[in-house]
Amino acid sequence: MAQITKENALAYHQEGRPGKIEVKPTKPYRTQSDLSLAYSPGVAYPCTEIQNHPDDVYKYTDKGNLVAVISNGTAVLGLGDIGAMSGKPVMEGKGLLFKIYGGIDVFDIEVDEKDPEKFCEAVERIAPTFGGINLEDIKAPECFYIEERLKRTLDIPVMHDDQHGTAIISAAGLKNALEVAKKNISDVRIVVNGAGAAAISCTKLYMALGARKENILMLDSKGVITTEREDLNEQKRFFATERNDVHTLEEAVRGADVFVGLSKGNVLSKDMVRSMANDPIVFALANPEPEISYEDAMEARSDVLMATGRSDYPNQINNVIGFPYIFRGALDVHSRAINEEMKMAAVHAIANLAKQPVPDIVNDVYHVNNLTFGPSYFIPKPVDPRLITEVSAAVAKAAIDSGVARNIITDWDAYKNQLREMLGQETKLTQKLYDTARHHPQRVVFAEGIHPTMLKAAVQAKAEGICDPILLGNDERIEKLARELELSLEGIEVINLRHDREAERRERYARILTEKRQRDGYTFEEANDKMFERNYFGMMMVETGEADAFITGLYTKYSNTIKVAKEVIGIRPEFRNFGTMHIINSPRGPLYIADTLINQKPTTEDLVDLARLSSTSVMFFNEKPYIAMISHSNFGSDNSEGSKKVRRAVEILQQQYPDMAIDGEIQIGFALDRESRDKVFPFTRLKGKDVNTLIFPNLTSARSSYKLLQALNTDVEIIGPIQMGLNKPIHFTDYGSSVRDVVNITAVAVIDAYVEKIKRNIW
Repeated sequence: MAQITKENALAYHQEGRPGKIEVKPTKPYRTQSDLSLAYSPGVAYPCTEIQNHPDDVYKYTDKGNLVAVISNGTAVLGLGDIGAMSGKPVMEGKGLLFKIYGGIDVFDIEVDEKDPEKFCEAVERIAPTFGGINLEDIKAPECFYIEERLKRTLDIPVMHDDQHGTAIISAAGLKNALEVAKKNISDVRIVVNGAGAAAISCTKLYMALGARKENILMLDSKGVITTEREDLNEQKRFFATERNDVHTLEEAVRGADVFVGLSKGNVLSKDMVRSMANDPIVFALANPEPEISYEDAMEARSDVLMATGRSDYPNQINNVIGFPYIFRGALDVHSRAINEEMKMAAVHAIANLAKQPVPDIVNDVYHVNNLTFGPSYFIPKPVDPRLITEVSAAVAKAAIDSGVARNIITDWDAYKNQLREMLGQETKLTQKLYDTARHHPQRVVFAEGIHPTMLKAAVQAKAEGICDPILLGNDERIEKLARELELSLEGIEVINLRHDREAERRERYARILTEKRQRDGYTFEEANDKMFERNYFGMMMVETGEADAFITGLYTKYSNTIKVAKEVIGIRPEFRNFGTMHIINSPRGPLYIADTLINQKPTTEDLVDLARLSSTSVMFFNEKPYIAMISHSNFGSDNSEGSKKVRRAVEILQQQYPDMAIDGEIQIGFALDRESRDKVFPFTRLKGKDVNTLIFPNLTSARSSYKLLQALNTDVEIIGPIQMGLNKPIHFTDYGSSVRDVVNITAVAVIDAYVEKIKRNIW
């Protein structure tokens, strides 16, 4: 974990715009008409609709996606009672987490009031603004009263995350840790060190999972909570034990199966851990210093199952695994509460997720090959993108089933897709690609079978049901790599093209290629040698119909791949050249850009071909192409050779293809700004159209454009490169492509192959 200094933290919060969150408009506001709709007089109409039908507030306002993070600053982190205003940075931080993980808008509200009655009154007065209330950093025992009262008086979800967030995540972790240890929760002895809000809530949830009260010992700063003590509040008294033989932590943990620390650092010694039962479970959750360090616990005994609150050790109990998704599910059904059924649904969803195969993005973030359920991984990682779909859906369903939902969801697949799309994990375009490919799976050859990314992509594509993968490479090395990555090769064909059993096929391919290229100086011997190369062999599989599509390029030089594609597959006869396209899925919709891989300095004729190919490709994705030919100049404002080349290409296209919606040369700013373009250049054929296809004048500008967006990590998804103009479905990946990128291209290749079969009437 990086060392966090005071100077770094203050600079982070101060530099640029102070704080961590802001409010942004979600409707147009540029024109007087926009402003009249947003405010007076237009705003009166939704006001009267809500007055007549109160639940319409969810239809016309942000209430259904707005949570208040409310605190009085009496128990801020480990700082204690520092006051409402001093706690504001924490509340803003909580708002940031709500937004980035759950897509939820937040107002942080700091109430300068310690009296529970007056605090509740303040919250109740402002509650109509919000779809949910997240109580934060309020000290015990007042937090118990405040939450219970607000749950009674308000008809929106209320949750004190310090209590229930930790409880839900730790309960999921405990459920799985006990499964790893092969122990039954009803039998284990549990020691809870700490008796604050989080400890009380955690222990109650453990009991809801099946833990028996008589098997639980709870300690506060004075030791074990027993019935002999007279200094107990109502919450502590509930957990008081009648045993009079244990008073200290050392006595309590002896023979215990589970230790849960919600107290302070360095109170659990190695000897105490050694005194616990076999396969002990230690949740040391004090932050930033746990009750015992991970290193000390592991040194004490090798069979310990350990969780902490820290991200630099396995099994982090982190509230961010829960609260964004719990509120997300509650908001989406317009729930009146967050009840016990919803919390328990979250527990089971989180626990079950840890048993599923881990997405590549999670492994990459934590620099591991493959996380698998077991001692070092029994809680999902906070970056797991599946949390929003699995936990939110489980919570929403529990709200519906328990009768607290106003809005009923019936199509759960559509709901999960909506959640992925909201956070940019998936777009409507990628959903459509995957769904189409699943209906028409094809045989896809993956050239670089020994590359971990391509191997993972092939396995994932098989699991997604979008293709029947064929891996090229040394079979022994591929099988070894699959074992290391814990991937199943079931249903995946592996071809070692250098193996003797492939000799007949190599020779057959060589004869076909020789006959095809004999006027280019090919000999059989030369062609036979080339069949030991993956790109030649794999493309010949597609050429002969023994496979339907081919994926290559993770570490193959483009110049070599392009040469092979031209030799083996060939360019469609109606074109002089071929090219590639990238799709940029932006908030404004998909943008199609070309050429991003093949033609470094396209001629006028090449640009004509690229525009025609791009037009066909955009229609392939069921969109009408509106094409701008990009330049540094606008419609003759510069007479350099580059501008004239683009201009000539546009003239040819407009003459030969009068129905094509294309114009240029034009700067990219005008191309994408319809209002400015139509005002300055009212003569353009693109007038009134939103440009969705950009043809760049050279490879450098096209490639730099999408790479810049990729490097800036803007809110876009990039799919490509997509091949345009070859006779068969040969598709390329890019150096540095992720597993997701390769699977996306695979889906495109599958659809490409299917369409090709329809054209040839061979499906």
